Amino acid sequence: MRLTTIAFLTSCCIAVEAQNDSTKSYATSRVLGDAPQIDGILNDPAWEQVQWGGGDFRQSQPDAGAAASVKTKFKILYDAKNLYLAFKCFDPEPDSIVRRMSRRDGFEGDFVEINIDSYYDKRTAFSFTSSVSGVKGDEYISNNGNNWDANWDPIWYLKTSIDSEGWIAEVRIPLSQLRFADKPEHTWGIQIMRNFFRKQERSIWQYIPPNAPGWVHLFGELNGITGVKPQKQLEIQPYVVAKTETFEKEAGNPFATGTSSDINFGLDAKIGLTSDITLDLTVNPDFGQVEADPSQVNLSAYQLFFSERRPFFIEGNNTYNFPVTQSTAGGNFNSDNLFYSRRIGRRPDYYPGLNNNEVADVPTNTRIIAAAKLTGKNSKGFSWGLLESVTAKTEAVIDSLGERREEAIEPQTNYVVGRVQQDINKGNTIIGAIFTATNRKIEDPQLEYLHKDAYTGGIDFVHNWKERKYYVRFNGVFSHVAGTKEAITGTQTANEHLFQRPTAQKYISVDSSRTSLTGNGGTLAIGKSSGDIVYQGGVTWRSPGVELNDLGFLITADLITQWAWAQYRILKPFSIFRRLRVNGNEWLYFDYGGTNTRRMVNVNGHVQLKNYWFMGTGATLIGRRISNADLRGGPAITYPGGLENWYYFETDNRKKIRASFENWFFTGFENSESSKGLSLSLTYRPINAMNITLSPGVDFNDNKQQYVTTTSYNNEPRYLTARIQQTTYNMTVRLNYVLTPNLTIEYWGQPFISTGEYSEFKRITEANAEAYTDRFHTFTESEIAFNNTSGQYDIDENTDSVIDYSFGSPDFNFAQFRSNMVLRWEYIPGSTLFLVWTQSKTDFVPTGGDNSFRHLSSSLFDKTPHNIFLIKYTYRFRL
Repeated sequence: MRLTTIAFLTSCCIAVEAQNDSTKSYATSRVLGDAPQIDGILNDPAWEQVQWGGGDFRQSQPDAGAAASVKTKFKILYDAKNLYLAFKCFDPEPDSIVRRMSRRDGFEGDFVEINIDSYYDKRTAFSFTSSVSGVKGDEYISNNGNNWDANWDPIWYLKTSIDSEGWIAEVRIPLSQLRFADKPEHTWGIQIMRNFFRKQERSIWQYIPPNAPGWVHLFGELNGITGVKPQKQLEIQPYVVAKTETFEKEAGNPFATGTSSDINFGLDAKIGLTSDITLDLTVNPDFGQVEADPSQVNLSAYQLFFSERRPFFIEGNNTYNFPVTQSTAGGNFNSDNLFYSRRIGRRPDYYPGLNNNEVADVPTNTRIIAAAKLTGKNSKGFSWGLLESVTAKTEAVIDSLGERREEAIEPQTNYVVGRVQQDINKGNTIIGAIFTATNRKIEDPQLEYLHKDAYTGGIDFVHNWKERKYYVRFNGVFSHVAGTKEAITGTQTANEHLFQRPTAQKYISVDSSRTSLTGNGGTLAIGKSSGDIVYQGGVTWRSPGVELNDLGFLITADLITQWAWAQYRILKPFSIFRRLRVNGNEWLYFDYGGTNTRRMVNVNGHVQLKNYWFMGTGATLIGRRISNADLRGGPAITYPGGLENWYYFETDNRKKIRASFENWFFTGFENSESSKGLSLSLTYRPINAMNITLSPGVDFNDNKQQYVTTTSYNNEPRYLTARIQQTTYNMTVRLNYVLTPNLTIEYWGQPFISTGEYSEFKRITEANAEAYTDRFHTFTESEIAFNNTSGQYDIDENTDSVIDYSFGSPDFNFAQFRSNMVLRWEYIPGSTLFLVWTQSKTDFVPTGGDNSFRHLSSSLFDKTPHNIFLIKYTYRFRL
């Protein structure tokens, strides 16, 4: 909700009188005498040195441009080490001020916020949010307000109070937490925003229309800072982690004794090498307090994308981010990126083969020995980042009746990412480049299927004109991977490439003698970013040989896509609406052989009503589709088109009880498939300090052409599909209890069930026949029979009573329960104690059948859970 609001309206902070929408300015002063005490009471003599700014804030929502319904004033002071802020937030009903509690970056209730462009580069800023309840929020803003990184956690100080006129926030921000040039006198960009929760009103000091083509470049100015020097930040945070695990004991398995314990040490550091260069370092990191990924069952040919959750890699990730495509119209290709930090410390790729009487202790992740990030930006607008990480060689321990051996499952690997950008013409033009390298020390023959070396690079360019109303964006990427013939053949035949498929032979083919592979990709887009009508159109491509998945993320290669998107929006209240958006989208997909693989058009609309409810609906018409990957190396297969519809609503989030609901359904033409699903979210806030959310959902999938397996008959391949009737239940449970702004208890739990029953087995006969029913042959009862003894389906194609081939039953019944409870106490700023309890249970039965929560209760909850109890103590030294 926070990011949606910011993207929809933009946001935040600064001071003083001006006429119309001209650039405002506020003149600050150096503290003379004693600095203000940060106690939420503005009785320090120092505050008399400067005048109040503000008092004339204007709404950014709901009534853009209108005077704010409540007044907000501020003062700013500084000394050699700190910036001091005082906010006076007037409220005619002090007893009605909404004092919601949350953990850091919760952005709940009434708050005031300042954004500071201390680089004065018109593109980046530091945001500090002060909640009336004393909760702090902080974000690093980049890309002129398009990216807000809430994982940036600087050290600063806040106290608040409520009086008869409203509420007060008093703030001290150490200058070491900001970045600015070394010069005698400074001008900084600033913006100040007030969130008046009761009316869902946001007001800003420097008025910026919500349909403006950016955010930071339109800030007001802070003047009068002289004689301050950039501070060299030096923070070292050692930590100790003690962990105990309990799990199911297995007779005869020396690795499954039922319990294990461990203690570990590590270190994080943030070091300002110069005023422009910062080093972030982690040694032997532990991420045991991080929430688990949500459960999923993947029946597609492609890998799943999971968001990064580890703090070291999240903070400042925008510096290294290099998406191949940034399509406003959306598309699964939008997740393609040259840097996907989840590759570092990933699950080992190899699993050892076991003989009779052997059991194995297989690590679930490769260990990160150390990682470092260097970032810098100078006064000329040149920014850069360099990340390097080393992961250890990972081995499985294999036991055979007391005799043990070790087998490598992941080699020692070094990862490097370098990123540079240069601002030109006050940020109206930006050029940049990136380079990544993955180098593996492969010493074991079973790992020679991995790339020994993998390199990617790219250049990007953005140019804005006519006061940033219009823009053109281009990027180009390349990749080069090298390894053994086995490794490169494996890449050519992987699901992302599938050079071996018969329908690709006219333009690509497998070369088993190759020891390297090179490819390219890119995007060209042009658009309009401000006004009542905005739009974007573009084209993106991936050559057949492009490979990013060693340190990046790639859904599929061999792709050319054209898209167009347009939006009409009304961002001021009218009739029964607070605001309205209507979008139209169009996509065309091709492969490098010139085949049109997909075409789609979409229309959708979204409104917020004056009763503070959100709602929206949309429909997508999909033409005939061709998949190059569904038969896993077989011919491309054609599917009929279809129609997808969806709608949602969200109730007033100011209430103690709020709800959201979404329903979607897809119907394939010619009775080829259907799917539908719904999700519900209920949130209850019994008190300001507690938040309880239940989010159940259910999906139904009925696909007549789900891939099953590939086999051989008379030296010819047989591509087998079937009808799958899949039902998936899931529910997410969240409970947040905020005892104080620095002491929180958070619980997350997710029961998950997915059942798939297969029937109507088929073999593909002519995958691209004109008539849908001519593309496959459905096995008759005389051709297929299930063997209860072997658990396989036996196929007799020519009905001569001789089994021609067999395959295992693909039915499944998967259930999983994951939970995570974390007590987090920031006992002094920057130093934290974590108490963590993680629990997981998994049950997989390779048969269909019961797809209700009875299965979760009977076969999953009865299982012995895998519990992890962890205590992590960190202490941050500021030197």
